[in-house]
Amino acid sequence: MPAVLGFEGSANKIGVGVVRDGAVLANPRRTYVTPPGTGFLPGDTARHHRAVILDLLQEALTEAGLTSQDIDCIAYTKGIAGRLTIEEHTWSLARSEWPAALCYHHYTTTPAPPFTSLTFPSSVFPSVCRILTPISIPLGPGMGAPLVSVAVVARTVAQLWNKPLLGVNHCIGHIEMGRLITGATSPTVLYVSGGNTQVIAYSEHRYRIFGETIDIAVGNCLDRFARVLKISNDPSPGYNIEQMAKRGKKLVELPYTVKGMDVSFSGILSFIEDVAQRMLATGECTPEDLCFSLQETVFAMLVEITERAMAHCGSQEALIVGGVGCNLRLQEMMETMCQERGARLFATDERFCIDNGAMIAQAGWEMFRAGHRTPLSDSGITQRFRTDEVEVTWRD
Repeated sequence: MPAVLGFEGSANKIGVGVVRDGAVLANPRRTYVTPPGTGFLPGDTARHHRAVILDLLQEALTEAGLTSQDIDCIAYTKGIAGRLTIEEHTWSLARSEWPAALCYHHYTTTPAPPFTSLTFPSSVFPSVCRILTPISIPLGPGMGAPLVSVAVVARTVAQLWNKPLLGVNHCIGHIEMGRLITGATSPTVLYVSGGNTQVIAYSEHRYRIFGETIDIAVGNCLDRFARVLKISNDPSPGYNIEQMAKRGKKLVELPYTVKGMDVSFSGILSFIEDVAQRMLATGECTPEDLCFSLQETVFAMLVEITERAMAHCGSQEALIVGGVGCNLRLQEMMETMCQERGARLFATDERFCIDNGAMIAQAGWEMFRAGHRTPLSDSGITQRFRTDEVEVTWRD
């Protein structure tokens, strides 16, 4: 009965989860929220994650009723999958903000020296650190600085507790959590988030990508649209757009760009950035109308390519994962499509759609049982870690 501790912090969410044999024992999470009209910068997000991650670790252990002796493996997000347009950033952090041992070789493959003088809370790191079993961390993709912040902690915990380490692909984490929670067996997956938009299906030990965005992700499009209208980021731009869209009454025609199995959202965003203020000033539409129109347009594009992938695969199941997947209007449109095809839709709520530590723990649990391990020399992070790069040895 292996228990896996998972760390996720590839964007503005930071979470620590514990999973044991298909049961989510704990899944606490924090969100870095910025003022309306702004996004979140990598350095600021990393500082937020570093400030709360140890409290989250203690909270997860307490909620799960476990100690380090009960954990079998540590999992972390190694990176995020997708055709990304994320800007490259240089991580410049004040090393005084971390215990000295944690600042050693963030990006190198050289193993860090033994950690002998860490200033971690004794409640989390007792003299005999054997509380958790496996520890998993996301390998990628994501924002460099937050990813590194989480990976450094995961590496440290794994070494202090003498536990195996597992680097997890972020998208694989979403898929495996979705399969666990919903019971979907072999679905066509629509993966929609702030950093990725992909249509995926499993075949021959790989999650194959059938279609994806050719520029920005759908979640990024929604987030940047929210900045145009100065929509609040609390609890998230997408959630607030969804609520405003319910009050929209007019469908504004927006660019609809599907190219075979791929989609493009940059043109829609550019169009809105160009005309929104003029249309609002002249009374042609309301902010609620724009929210409604944007959702209807981009979600129709996603439904179209998902249905095409299902037809190609002969699939009778569709699974929505990723932060945008908890949007009820998207679920409603996907449900209509599935009913017309005689298929079933599977989706989860915000506890498991939005980035969380339990999804990394669950993917780590599957990998751990299949014999995967991540050597310390390969325990870095990457912002270019595609879904189909992972060999899925735990599935038939």
